[in-house]
Amino acid sequence: MKKFMGEDFLLENETAKHLYEDYAKNMPIYDYHCHLSPKEIAEDKKYENITEIWLYGDHYKWRFMRSMGVDEKYCTGDASDYEKFLAYAKCVAYAVGNPLYHWTHLELQRFFGIYEPLNEKTAPEIWKKANEIIKSGDFSAQKLIEKSNVYLIGTTDDPVDSLEYHEKLKDFSVKVVPAFRPDKAANVEKSDFADYIKLLEKASGVKIEKFADLEKAISSRMDHFAKMGSKISDHAVSFVPFKKASEGELDEILAKALNGGEISSDDEEKYKTAFLTFCAREYAKRGWVLQLHIAALRNNNSRMFAKLGADAGFDSIDDNKIAQKLSQFMNELDKDDLLPKTVLYSLNPTDNYTVGTMLGNFQGGGVKGKIQMGSAWWFNDNIDGMVSQMKALGNLGALSSFIGMLTDSRSFLSYPRHEYFRRILCNIIGTWVENGEFANDEDVLKEIIEGISFNNAKEYFGI
Repeated sequence: MKKFMGEDFLLENETAKHLYEDYAKNMPIYDYHCHLSPKEIAEDKKYENITEIWLYGDHYKWRFMRSMGVDEKYCTGDASDYEKFLAYAKCVAYAVGNPLYHWTHLELQRFFGIYEPLNEKTAPEIWKKANEIIKSGDFSAQKLIEKSNVYLIGTTDDPVDSLEYHEKLKDFSVKVVPAFRPDKAANVEKSDFADYIKLLEKASGVKIEKFADLEKAISSRMDHFAKMGSKISDHAVSFVPFKKASEGELDEILAKALNGGEISSDDEEKYKTAFLTFCAREYAKRGWVLQLHIAALRNNNSRMFAKLGADAGFDSIDDNKIAQKLSQFMNELDKDDLLPKTVLYSLNPTDNYTVGTMLGNFQGGGVKGKIQMGSAWWFNDNIDGMVSQMKALGNLGALSSFIGMLTDSRSFLSYPRHEYFRRILCNIIGTWVENGEFANDEDVLKEIIEGISFNNAKEYFGI
């Protein structure tokens, strides 16, 4: 029996161990998509206890705790931080098959030097030891980032954001750049759309009455992000839109939304098609990367949404068919050679082969891996999800050009997920080598592993 989460964790043969220890382990982290707070980084946030840094805002943990019958007061409610920690500790001991079990213990090992399993019995001593380390003065947001060997952080930022904290971070040892996330300007069907447009007008200095005004305002905010070093955009779409409309139709839809009118599904798709197409063309002209996150079905529980708001653990996977409209959207951009570097993520793992084959339709221009299949994301960033995604990419495209793992987290303790990913990657490729399915060429293997771990992303994003 192997040691519990020991040095050879997830590494099933000697080649896998060699690839991880000698090539993957010490590569820096290029965290091109996360939800860390630039304010907390700039202010070098300190923490009171492990619950604050571990359980506040972590909907992955809340979902599991609810599934284990834990009352909401121990997740998002008014229980004390110690009570919340004990509740999680009792639950996680039973998280068999859930990546939370591995993430929890990797974080305890890497940040606290704690190697015993967390459970109801060990929780009081682990609470005490972890909090002593947290209060030592060497456990702040910036120190955690530096300790994790992070090269770059791409935060997720709204076009109306001032980016004042990114300005303050220009002298930080780690690059912290904003990623342009204009979802609120795209979501014309939302009840708060008109209020958001007022914020966009104020930030851009553009009065928005027609669709061309909206384009001007968005372009102005892209300029602002570029000054802060951004070359990354990020769009979350519940479905891939593709329904063309005339300029007059777009003006009518926008006017209707700004005046509180009802937006039909047809209006919504026409508007979102035009908005996303405009943004993508601008990204291509600027040399930016488009990240397109597809197939999240958000805020399913209306009662809990009214109580807690978004991002509280009530989202799931959508089953939209994406192939035809994704193809039409990308082809529309490619006609004018204005398809930017694009990372395609689908939360639905049944789309792996759809996305994996779509890539090959639009590669080219001398850009290695111009169209990327995004890393296994959200509900898929587990062993099975990562293996399925990488094997699909290997079968259908160029796994060696893959830009690798993203953290997609709000916690400064989430960086061991990159270790988790790298171990899985090295085990996949190491097994192929051991089985005689890929040549044991040391130079090539080194380049592949170091590329997927870090170098490919650094080259791709160019920051």
